[in-house]
Amino acid sequence: MRTSDIAPSGSAAAPALDADVPIAPAAGAASKGALGRVALSSFLGNFIEWFDYATYTYFAITIGAVFFPESGVNSTLMAFAVFALSFIFRPLGAVFWGNMGDKKGRKWSLSISIFLMSGAAFLIGCLPSFAAIGIASPVLLLVLRSVQGFSAAGEYSGAAVFLAEYAPADKRGRYCSLVPASTATGLFVGSTVALVLKSVLPEAALIEWGWRIPFLMAGPLGYIAHFIRTRLEDSPAFHEMEHEKKEVDRPSRLVFKKYRRRLLSSIAATMVNSVGFYLVLTYLPTYLTSYTTMGASEAQLATDIALVTYIFIIFGAGRLSDRVGRRRMLLGACATFIVLSIPCFLMLGTASLPIVIVAELIMCVTLSLNDANIACYQAEMFPTEVRYTGAALGSNIAYVVFGGTASFVATALIDATGNGLMPAFYMMAISAVAGVILFFTAHDYNGIPLDEIR
Repeated sequence: MRTSDIAPSGSAAAPALDADVPIAPAAGAASKGALGRVALSSFLGNFIEWFDYATYTYFAITIGAVFFPESGVNSTLMAFAVFALSFIFRPLGAVFWGNMGDKKGRKWSLSISIFLMSGAAFLIGCLPSFAAIGIASPVLLLVLRSVQGFSAAGEYSGAAVFLAEYAPADKRGRYCSLVPASTATGLFVGSTVALVLKSVLPEAALIEWGWRIPFLMAGPLGYIAHFIRTRLEDSPAFHEMEHEKKEVDRPSRLVFKKYRRRLLSSIAATMVNSVGFYLVLTYLPTYLTSYTTMGASEAQLATDIALVTYIFIIFGAGRLSDRVGRRRMLLGACATFIVLSIPCFLMLGTASLPIVIVAELIMCVTLSLNDANIACYQAEMFPTEVRYTGAALGSNIAYVVFGGTASFVATALIDATGNGLMPAFYMMAISAVAGVILFFTAHDYNGIPLDEIR
């Protein structure tokens, strides 16, 4: 690691705090109780975000039938197009929530964004169908999805920053792995709800009202998360920055001006994460039911089994990253995806439940090498005054280009070529490009106190 990335280890101690300044422990020295509350709030907020995203993806075929029945093209493709277009607003959200998180506090940004994000998801569940109000229906769907995308832009990165600034320096990977674990839990619950609804409801009822249930659940869940976050103390690192008056007026400008190399490294790591995450953990049920002979219930069951296993894998991979370094594991994920993507998709093509489960588990282990590290890696590579902004920008720039479009691109490639292996080739190409970038730009920050990173 370059010596310019950290402050001198013997820097002078900060001056005493004024009596009217909130007192908080030094970064990484918070009490277990405070760290536990931050962990719970980060888990809940991220869980809700990805439960909502999973719901949309798992019900993509139904949503296409409800909002695009007369589109003249593949209605599922149109549903994924709305999903992809809503990601355009994520970089704008990253700038807004990142700036607010770096200037007004991590707690403020996270508590407001979860309220707007879950509210938009709730309203999607209330939308009239195309049959009821015509073209206004898909337009309103796009608007609400855009609000959701804008509001969610700072959730994942903000939760990672909040945890990283509370966690001990030598255990950041372990604690930050809670963020991707909560995304997998959200996907698992979303997948389970979809499986149950698709199993017990006839298709007509599912199209008429059944798909709305998980969206409506976002309302009360979001309120609970918002309430918990408003009761939290902001991070020790943020309080220290406020006391030392190190805030910057435009954090996003400073990131692009001074930390371009780190931002590029963050984008490269998230390329693999975003495409792999959406293809492996959300798109596969649609892929299996649309392009193989596997039924919907079996496809959902295979994904559920993979997701449950994945949650435990993530924690192990997070602990491992504290020992071997985030850089090695990110590069390992790229290499493994290049080698195993085609064999795994060939296994998926058999439509045999045991073989499909094995294939998904192999891809889950591979994805965990990246996913367990990405949240911590993005949070620890930037200094405190731009940490939220830098993490949010790196994550969301990659997600708008690669993550939100992953399902759409995979579907379009298969429809254009008739080749069911096209998602595997796409995953390999993304991993190859990201691997080259990471090899030349990535550095390890393991064990380094966050206040020493410059």
